[in-house]
Amino acid sequence: MIVCRSQAEIVKLRVVNRLVGSILAELRQTAAPGVTTADLDRLAERRVREAGAEPAFKGYHGFPATICSSVNEQVVHGIPSDRALCDGDVVSIDMGAKLNGFFGDSAVTVPVGKVTEQAKGLLRATEESLFRAISVVRPGARVSDIGAAVQGHVEAQGFSVVREFVGHGIGTELHEEPQIANYGPGGRGPRLAEGMVLAIEPMVNAGKAAVRVLSDGWTAVTKDGSLSAHFEHTVVVTKDGCEILTLVDQDRSRVEQLLGTIRG
Repeated sequence: MIVCRSQAEIVKLRVVNRLVGSILAELRQTAAPGVTTADLDRLAERRVREAGAEPAFKGYHGFPATICSSVNEQVVHGIPSDRALCDGDVVSIDMGAKLNGFFGDSAVTVPVGKVTEQAKGLLRATEESLFRAISVVRPGARVSDIGAAVQGHVEAQGFSVVREFVGHGIGTELHEEPQIANYGPGGRGPRLAEGMVLAIEPMVNAGKAAVRVLSDGWTAVTKDGSLSAHFEHTVVVTKDGCEILTLVDQDRSRVEQLLGTIRG
């Protein structure tokens, strides 16, 4: 069942998602050569708990950490460790929190030091595909319009969309209906309606789309060893379009300009 949230519920969702966005912004600035993914995880958990919230991922189906930290060929669900980031790495940081009974969820991929032109292009195309997807969210649109927007942009840039992992609804549970694939034709699936809350999260590979899961049971990597990127925002459908709940003020003008360009 897909839930349309009340205005009172959206207020609570706005608070927890802005918390997630603000912590991710700090992690984005912290990621640098020599910093370990465990360092990022400890900082994230400290900030979540200081705000009176709980890490959404820690303990979820046994996941051991507050963030998923996925480096280079790691696509998603990487487990933080003592691995130090190196100049030229890209690291995807995915995190969620629970506050007052509601969940927030967002992800960003960060270039560490000086990265290759391919890495820059991959990150740019993945983030752009997220905002192209967000630009089609409005009452009456179909769920599959989101994936069609992602796939069309990503493949036009010469990259590939991961099939095994998808976006999702979010609210009083971390994962709710509907599932939101990042590929496929538009015009299919449930219609979007005001009050629906969606976590949209394209995962994009520089090489082929295929992935495999490592022996830790969590970390997904590209089968061909190519780089991967992951960006995610949580949005709520409004009467005129949507509101990005995880957007922080420092990114607002850039994102509004980008969305304005996409919408023409």
